[in-house]
Amino acid sequence: MLLRVRVTLPDRPGTLGQVARTLGVSGADIVQVVVLERLGGRAVDDFTVVWPGAARVERLMAGLAAIPGVRVDGVWRAIGAPTATGQDAELLAQVAANPSDGLATVVDAAPGLLAADWAVAAVVPVDWASRAGAGSEATIGHASWQAPVPPRLPDVTPLRARAISVPDGAHFAVAPFGRAGLVLVVAREGGESRAAAAFHAIEVDRLAQLVRASAVILGDRLDLVGTPPAVG
Repeated sequence: MLLRVRVTLPDRPGTLGQVARTLGVSGADIVQVVVLERLGGRAVDDFTVVWPGAARVERLMAGLAAIPGVRVDGVWRAIGAPTATGQDAELLAQVAANPSDGLATVVDAAPGLLAADWAVAAVVPVDWASRAGAGSEATIGHASWQAPVPPRLPDVTPLRARAISVPDGAHFAVAPFGRAGLVLVVAREGGESRAAAAFHAIEVDRLAQLVRASAVILGDRLDLVGTPPAVG
């Protein structure tokens, strides 16, 4: 099982080594480390690890929490292999090569890129700015594999890139395409004994850049998303 482990730790020599050793002793095989933030003497790191399916995650979380100054921000299941920003360019090349399926390509790829559970392209009403809560009435233009039916969406308005967390522990990253009220919504829901981490600002920025670039490539095609087909 592939897990993403996010920890906040003191940004000083030796602490990262302690975290890595604890992961190894607990049975985790580290396959990628990404530094999300270094600020004010603290760092936020994402570890992608291969975890024995039969082992209990609580043991891993307890071991990390026992390291002085270390806080476990989330442990959740990741989809597919670890990803890097270079794969964003490959995805955009696929969108450009087959623009008729471009939106579906972006939506289907987003969960793997951001270690999320599912994603949808949602379309908000054109008069969302004048209606309170209109963003929660969004319709679905395309949904990725494993997206619930119907997907539970937060209020995505106002249409700007940001992270949203709801009281039951689900986390969302949203980024608008800039046309036709279309917005990409990516969700982490955790589950069982694992609690997903909220989307970091770096992750939201990455999603927003990907969405903006996709919008430039797809252009007027996005205006047709959610539009009923002509009759006759």
